[in-house]
This record gives sequence, C-alpha cells and structure tokens, in this order.
Amino acid sequence: MTSNIYFSKETESVRRSIREFVKKEINPNVDEWEEKGLTPLHDLFAKMGELGFLGIRYPEELGGQGLDYWYDLAYLEEIGGADCSGVPMGIAVQTHMATPAIHQFGSEYLKETYLKAAINGEMVGAIAVTEPDAGSDVFALKTTARKEGDHYVINGSKTFITNGTQADFLTLLARTRDEPGYHSFGLFVVPTNLPGFKVSKKLDKMGMRSSDTAELYFDDMKVPAENLIGEEGEGFIYQMQQFQHERFAVLPLTYVSAQRAIDQTVEYLRGRVVFGKPLIAKQVNRHRLAEWTADIESLKQITYHIVRLKTAGQDATREISIGKLLAGKLSRNVFDGCLQMHGGMGLMNEMPISRAYRDAKLTSIGGGASEVMCDVIAKLEGW
Repeated sequence: MTSNIYFSKETESVRRSIREFVKKEINPNVDEWEEKGLTPLHDLFAKMGELGFLGIRYPEELGGQGLDYWYDLAYLEEIGGADCSGVPMGIAVQTHMATPAIHQFGSEYLKETYLKAAINGEMVGAIAVTEPDAGSDVFALKTTARKEGDHYVINGSKTFITNGTQADFLTLLARTRDEPGYHSFGLFVVPTNLPGFKVSKKLDKMGMRSSDTAELYFDDMKVPAENLIGEEGEGFIYQMQQFQHERFAVLPLTYVSAQRAIDQTVEYLRGRVVFGKPLIAKQVNRHRLAEWTADIESLKQITYHIVRLKTAGQDATREISIGKLLAGKLSRNVFDGCLQMHGGMGLMNEMPISRAYRDAKLTSIGGGASEVMCDVIAKLEGW
C-alpha cells in the first residue's frame, strides 16, 4: 500500500514501528475485544503514548512528534491493518477527532491539561456532537451551555459517541444562544468526572463491536468557563474544521481494509473448487475484483493528493468530501461483493469477511453521511 515516491526512509521506519505494534499489541487481542464489545483504551493508549503514536503531528513541546502529513498518513495506513475496524476507529477518535480543535483553537491551559494528556495516553478523549435529533444536521443540535458566572451549565444529551463509556474528556459542541445562525454555538472540553454527567447506556451495534459507543446525558453539569475552546459563538465553525480531520482519517482506513478484504477473498477463491475449477477462474469474479482494485487505487490517490494539498497549506475540504463519498461507495461495493464471493461461509462470524462487512457499513454513515457529502460537494461546486 506504500510508495517510496512519497515516503522517506525515516517515514518508513516509523511505519514499521506502528505495524509491529499493531501486530503484537492489537491483533492478538481483537477477538477478545470484539467479544467483550470494548477495547481497554486506557491500557492501549498508555502503550501508544509511550511510543509517541498518539501525537504524530502534534508539537514536541506537548509530547508529540512534530512530524509532517506523510508520517500522519503512514500512521493511519498502519493502524488500518488491524484485524477489525473498531480499534482503529477508537484510536482515530483520539488523534483526529477529539483533539484537533484543542490544538488549533484551544488555550494554553487546555493544551497543557487535556491535549498533552491525550498525546501521552493518560486521558481518553471522545467527540460529542451527534444527538438523537441532530446527526448529520449538526445545526439542529439542542444541547445547551449557558454562561453563569465563571462556569457554563450544560444540559442535554449526545448519542452514538465513540469511546463514550471510557472517555476522560469530551470535545463537546453545544448551543450557547437561542438566536438563529452559525454563531450561536460553543465548543468545550468537558471532563467526565464532574457532577451532572452520566453515561445513559452503552449501545449495541451491528459492527465495530470492539469500539464502545454510548449515549450520554448532561443534567445541570457545571463546566469551568476556561474549558471553552476559542471564542464563544464560534464553536460550530471550529467543529466544521475539525470534521475535515475526521473525514480525512476515514480514507486510508477504508482503502487499507478494503485491500485486505480483496486479498482474503482471492485466497478463498483460489482454494474453493466449484464444478471442477477454482472460483478465481471465473471471469466475472476476476473482473469484479479488478474493478474494486481500481476503486481502491482511486481512493488512495485522492488521499495522497489531499496530503499534497495539506502540505502546501491549501484548503482540501472539497477533495476530502469527495474522498469520503468515494470511501462510502467503495465500502458498500467491496465488502458486500467479497462476502458474496465467500458464499455461505461469508455468513459465518468466524470468517474475517463477516466482521469486515459489518464494520464497513459505518463508512457511509459516520462523520457525515454520503448524502451529506453530496450536498457539500454540490455547494462547493456552486450548484
């Protein structure tokens, strides 16, 4: 999945370290974590933090590595090599979803207290945006944060929150004013050890079983005013920018896992003999695999183009949105098709393709549904 045209020897060295970590510390435990419906993130993140894997691009003064976007891409490609998608998602929440806004817009206090702890693996983070009536339509969220003296009082609920049962802090978007418009929101770092916070329930999902997902409840929860990220009223804008980090992270995770699915399927087709010939000899199977390989390469190349844009300091919102749309379509086609090629065996939970199929469905839903990506692209095109 790599190319030395883009990755230096130093980058490849970091890549090998991450690959070895996934091989030794994650994959041997995946079956157990899938069965339990939870990955012990505090233990896992402590190990990753010690090795510097949770702060690839964050500044060295905060415990990060201070490396460039190509290192970041290599990191995402390698955690995508896990034997499930739930664990990589939980990790990506920590590195690409719950912390970018703190780094970009947060005060020195927030960086020192929360970002630094997230980078070294002492704290688990989660991103708390989605609500029962506000998923892709973020503007519709109802959770409120009202200023009272030196605190904000938070009331409301959040749902589908990845890492939600284990999080030490939430990067939470709430409405700070009743007035219409995009400048009526605040983005906050919310410690989960304060009174008024409750994990309502752990949600039971079709896929991503090793990733804990929760419904959260806030009842007159008082959060210090210093935990506001940036300026009050600008939280929606901050979160829209933070979404670009989240959606970008989805792209390498998708094409790496899709390639693994194809490799596993080809191996199965070579060994499965039907009417005297291995199924790989069927032209229809080879052609479908070839088309999916082309789709994977297309997603991979737009991802590399995004990294070039980011390295040049250019806005990549359009390309990230296109990539997210392609990733959702690719996931629907590849994992469903590969499971079909496995026949009855594909329905068995013991088969890797069964887990991959269940995990892959989230790609076209989470972080902005494919339909929303179409709307975003249309708007950026001026339609």
